[in-house]
Amino acid sequence: MTTYVIQFTYVAAAALFILSLKWLGHPTTARRGVRVGELGMALAIVGTLLHTEIVSYQWILVGFVLGSAIGLPLAVFMPMTHVPQRTALSHAFGALAAALVGTSEYYLRSGELSTFTMAVLSVEVILGFLTFTGSLMAFGKLQDLVPSRPIVYPGQNAVNLSLLAAAVGCAVYLVRNPGSSALFPVVAGLSLLFGVLLLIPIGGADMPTVIALLNSYAGLSAAAMGFLLDNNLLIVAGALDGSSGFILSVIMCRAMNRSFTNVLFGGFGQVRVAAGAVEQRSARSATAEDAAAILEAASSVIIIPGYGMAVAQAQHKVRELYDALTRRGVDVKFAIHPVAGRMPGHMNVLLAEADIPYDRLVEMEEINPEFPRADVSLVIGANDVTNPAARHDKASPIYGMPILDVDKARTVMVIKRSMSPGFAGIDNELYYMEKTMMLFGDAKHFVGELVKEMTGARLGA
Repeated sequence: MTTYVIQFTYVAAAALFILSLKWLGHPTTARRGVRVGELGMALAIVGTLLHTEIVSYQWILVGFVLGSAIGLPLAVFMPMTHVPQRTALSHAFGALAAALVGTSEYYLRSGELSTFTMAVLSVEVILGFLTFTGSLMAFGKLQDLVPSRPIVYPGQNAVNLSLLAAAVGCAVYLVRNPGSSALFPVVAGLSLLFGVLLLIPIGGADMPTVIALLNSYAGLSAAAMGFLLDNNLLIVAGALDGSSGFILSVIMCRAMNRSFTNVLFGGFGQVRVAAGAVEQRSARSATAEDAAAILEAASSVIIIPGYGMAVAQAQHKVRELYDALTRRGVDVKFAIHPVAGRMPGHMNVLLAEADIPYDRLVEMEEINPEFPRADVSLVIGANDVTNPAARHDKASPIYGMPILDVDKARTVMVIKRSMSPGFAGIDNELYYMEKTMMLFGDAKHFVGELVKEMTGARLGA
């Protein structure tokens, strides 16, 4: 009877995971997707705890307490601006768990492993350990614990590929000779080192794609663990995680006009010296009073959020600005670039936290045709995704990357702390256009000043 209950909970959990992924694909159903995914995971845990093979629940209880002690504070106190770092840590912990399970199974069953079992165990361990250290490096770059710029050196690709080839070669030998236990630590060590070296040449601008790719690796490691433990739910969940992460990586690369090889082995994000001609240009700055007067007279405004908004935690002030404009009858929309921020959906999450209506968030392909009809484009902390150089400058590292056509609006306003370049390390041509007004300052403070100016004008009227 217990076996049937376990299988039922596993089937139900797998179905809920699939529905969760489907509903997470749209902002209006995302909350439902999260809840359904949580329910599916709860069923998966319950089904696993019902297994008769469990000898003692003591260490399971210890793990539950320790995991909760770490996970609950992370969930409660982690600000929404740090969601990318939180996601990277989740990948690291999940991948480490899979790798450690593979390690324990190898030493427990080394004399009994079949060729197929040893093969999936090797995949699990290699992907698990490299994802663990790679995710920690991604966390460090996002948290500024390690340099976010690419760290490159001559022959780097050859070194990385040689390490990976050595790890795979040792794993193949283990598949043919499972009893050669002295090689197993070598495979683990090379995988851990490869994860570090894989991430150091990758710059911050590619981090959204890298996070999605690490998610795929962690999922594939979990799927391999499912084959190792003969657990169908792990196979299904891992395959869903791995495939969705891979598909998301492809989507992100297309959004940036990048290839996987460029992301993994390129130097995108490295700071470059701007051309002298660009440095001689002057930008036109304006005050909050000037900007508020133009916004009040507008009938259509498109707001473009970026990482600067996230860093300043300005999303709630942006909501106040949205309310102030809509009360005046202004049509306000938010243009969402797929790689704005530090991870896919970063801007959507922040704006949803501020209760911006979902139907006001418009993806790049749909919003771009509306810019020529907009009175104002208000850029808040976005840089490379608004740079017109991506259309025509073949020497630019972002050439060919689809961008938001903010420069086609009648007036462009940019809230930014300074004229410093974004992660691509190049000047933004948008800042030097005649129609552009630079609004220098912290995004949260400046948007607050705009709201004060508009509210004061309304009260005065």
